[in-house]
Amino acid sequence: MAMAEPNLDRGTDSSDLYQAETEIRFLKNTINALRDELESLQFENQENVQRAVANAADEITQLKATAAALREELDNLSFEKDQAVQQAIANSNDKIQQLMQTASALREELDNLSFEKDQSVQKAVAQGGDTIRQLEGAASALREELDNLSFEKDQSVQKVVAEGSDKAHQLQQTTVALREELDTICGRYEDQIQTLERASRDEIKQLQETAAALREELEAKNGQ
Repeated sequence: MAMAEPNLDRGTDSSDLYQAETEIRFLKNTINALRDELESLQFENQENVQRAVANAADEITQLKATAAALREELDNLSFEKDQAVQQAIANSNDKIQQLMQTASALREELDNLSFEKDQSVQKAVAQGGDTIRQLEGAASALREELDNLSFEKDQSVQKVVAEGSDKAHQLQQTTVALREELDTICGRYEDQIQTLERASRDEIKQLQETAAALREELEAKNGQ
């Protein structure tokens, strides 16, 4: 009996050892299967990563090409815009220069007209003054002649009375007519001088209003 117990223990040990070896082989197989699966997954992941990297590289290349094309188009648009702006500035400067030349020509013409108008007014006033002086001279001469006639009439009143009252009446009528004619001439020339002065003032005022309107139009165009 004492010898049998070791045999039972060896049988038990063999069974445990076999079970352990079986379990070890199962575990090894499991580990190998897991390793194969892991390597397969790693390979697939590597392929997926490489494929993703390749796709990303292609997309990056396309994006770079698109960005370069957009940059080139933007540069072209910027260049065209700069040219358009420079052309617009040049056209604006030309237009401003033309307007300034036109305004200068109008100013010069207005100054010439104003100068000519001033000369015309001065000439008209001078002529009116000459006419008035001539009329005053004529009136003075007529008055002197009238005084002489009156003096002569006073000296020869008795003779005139003797010759008749008709001649005295004629002389009185002549004197009155000469006075009326002198007053008429003076009034007519004074009216003409006033008319010339009014016309000159009106024309100068119209020229000033025209110049103001042109200046406002020029300022409005410069503001635009």
